[in-house]
Amino acid sequence: MRKWRLLLIVSGLGIIFAGCQVNPVTGENEFNLYSVEQQKQMGSDYSKQVEKELGQSVKDPQLQNYMDTVGQRIARVCHTPSEGFIYKAIDHKSVNAFALPGGYIYITTGLLKVLNSEAQLAAILAHETAHVTCRHSAVTMSRDLVIGAGLSVLGSEAGAAARVANIVAQLEGMSYSREHERQADQVGLDYLVKAGYTAYGMIETMEILQNQNGTRTIEFFSTHPNPENRIGYLQERIYTQGYRGEGKTGQSEYSANVLNRLGK
Repeated sequence: MRKWRLLLIVSGLGIIFAGCQVNPVTGENEFNLYSVEQQKQMGSDYSKQVEKELGQSVKDPQLQNYMDTVGQRIARVCHTPSEGFIYKAIDHKSVNAFALPGGYIYITTGLLKVLNSEAQLAAILAHETAHVTCRHSAVTMSRDLVIGAGLSVLGSEAGAAARVANIVAQLEGMSYSREHERQADQVGLDYLVKAGYTAYGMIETMEILQNQNGTRTIEFFSTHPNPENRIGYLQERIYTQGYRGEGKTGQSEYSANVLNRLGK
């Protein structure tokens, strides 16, 4: 029994050292078992399942093109613009947004309906883009994969199946750590401003979500911390970074391309 435990420890250490990669945002080494290519393939494969189970893509080319245009403005100024990002609106009444590995980013029509400007949309997309560039899902899955491997029986098919099921479950409702969420907020805020939008689009979005939470259950909160606790450090970053109120707001553009087309 001790021999097997030692083998697991040695194997685990080998995986950890072999799995260290440089984070493109922080420049630091971190444990990540998934290459960029693997993350892209994972996102491509699972995006089909997401759209099958959660909701089909909105069948409105103008709205989707507008979504992609705003998203690509963010992608061009992010840390990994060459990797490619895909932004889609899906037809679902929940108030939610999430990112899959490899740059597949989704926002529900339920969330689109409560926003009222392009800057607010860009803030959501910037936050989710930051999750991808910071490799949050890949790092989280790598950690849990090793934990799962350590707890399962070596070579057990049942154990392997359980680990795969766990990864799928994480992708379906990825819950990041508070540290990851704070980093996505701050990096996303930087992306928002670099893309030419007002920094206050991020604050406004948090306030809207906070107000919505008082009237109904918001699915966004199941995978993201409460906005009330995030507004303070976002305001502090706006001040310390010297961000001002200038930048695009885009209320009329958002109304024409999103709200009017969704029938709000």
